[in-house]
Amino acid sequence: MDTYETTLKVSKEHLDDLNHVNNVHYVQWVQNIAKAHWQKNAPEAIQSKYFWVLITHFIEHKAEALLNDLIQVKTYIAKNEGVTCVRIVEIFNKTTNKLLAKSETKWCFITSKTKRPTRITQEIKNLFSISS
Repeated sequence: MDTYETTLKVSKEHLDDLNHVNNVHYVQWVQNIAKAHWQKNAPEAIQSKYFWVLITHFIEHKAEALLNDLIQVKTYIAKNEGVTCVRIVEIFNKTTNKLLAKSETKWCFITSKTKRPTRITQEIKNLFSISS
């Protein structure tokens, strides 16, 4: 399984009225890491032929993140079926290794030319070490 990770630091702009990270930022971090993982693994020729569209998004908040916390965001693709895949994102406090949030998102694979769903090819599976 191909796991992709990034680290960020909580800044004042991430905070809400309760002085912890606003829920909207967790969702943005999920979106950002999914895009970064795709761009890292897929060559430009593939990226120009295909893109992903979010179908469903589930996020479970476990603990709060505060100003100046270092956040580690990890993602991997758990499974795929036909034209969709399920991506897991885990968000941790990097210092304490405490899980802050976990997300499961379902994405649809789209052909750029027709803007229609297309089956995930073995070539794409290989980019992300997906066996199913």
